[in-house]
Amino acid sequence: MVDIARFRVLLEGERDRKYALLKALRQDIGSVSASRKNSNVDDEHDPEGSTIAFELSQASALMEQSRAGLEQIEGALERISDGSYGVCVVCGAAIPEGRLEARPWTPFCIDHASGRR
Repeated sequence: MVDIARFRVLLEGERDRKYALLKALRQDIGSVSASRKNSNVDDEHDPEGSTIAFELSQASALMEQSRAGLEQIEGALERISDGSYGVCVVCGAAIPEGRLEARPWTPFCIDHASGRR
């Protein structure tokens, strides 16, 4: 039997970390964008390093990954609330606790996560 209370605490902590990361990324993007507006620098041809556009692209990609992760966490918390946590959404089999330890937000058993079935 899966210790639901422990996984709820774990998922809530991860959710809080994702929210904090998203907030920090939004601030970073805002800062870079503001500095770009107030600058007359041609960063696209700067031989000294990465461009502002590249940095914005990286931060945007990290934001998208964090949003996707947050959606997975929220889904897992919903499954805890409705009593379906720890059960594969495809086949209804119990998800092994070891898998939940590694990926507590997963809605899939090992077979369905890997696409073997």
